[in-house]
Amino acid sequence: MSLVRSLLFSTPLIVLCTIVMGTLSLIASFFDSSGNSQHAIARVWARMLLAVSFMRVRVEGLGKLDRKGAYVFVANHGSFMDIPALLAALPQEFRFFAKKGLFKIPFLGTHLRRAGHLPVDRSSPRASLKSMMEAARIISNRGISVLNFPEGGRSAEGLREFKEGPAYIAIKAGVPVVPVALIGLRELLPMGSIHLKSGKVLIRVGDPISTKDLQASDRLELTHRLYREISTLLYKEPRPRGSDW
Repeated sequence: MSLVRSLLFSTPLIVLCTIVMGTLSLIASFFDSSGNSQHAIARVWARMLLAVSFMRVRVEGLGKLDRKGAYVFVANHGSFMDIPALLAALPQEFRFFAKKGLFKIPFLGTHLRRAGHLPVDRSSPRASLKSMMEAARIISNRGISVLNFPEGGRSAEGLREFKEGPAYIAIKAGVPVVPVALIGLRELLPMGSIHLKSGKVLIRVGDPISTKDLQASDRLELTHRLYREISTLLYKEPRPRGSDW
């Protein structure tokens, strides 16, 4: 029954919502080149996707954030629904990194570019460095946060080794880096599956880690700390159950 609901109800509505809201976002981009309007529309789109997927999201730790502050958010990555969940949950406006190939897809690529999101080309260290410097510039000059998945892609289970990029960006921009744990999304939409299950999602926001007085050479140590922090957030108990949701 869950699979039937996913294929005949949730998935068609997700496609419809994406087409409608994506079109509105593109139209808005011609009147607002800052990307602010696109982010506001993306937040509504994300909440629509969670609603039609029957996913209930609980967020812990938002009180640790300064709503007017800029951060580098670092999260584990296990599902295509990770970005919608974070768009719906985080109060900060942010830009995120996406694989370079996604920018070549008609409609999607245009939206990503006009919204100000950042391409990642892992085959080219020079291109990757350029994207990281652009991210640091966005944070420093515009006060807009950046989201990065340091595993470099989705993970089927556990945590993969972290890349040093997010730590480097935070140090260069001189802003705190925030570890975020996404719990439950991988089970609701696993890698390689089209079966979108309903269920509960928990997002844990960790303590912001200051990068004050850090140098680029400290990025590896900071990356290791982020790995430990996210691992702790992922596996600590208790997890909310029943009426706690």
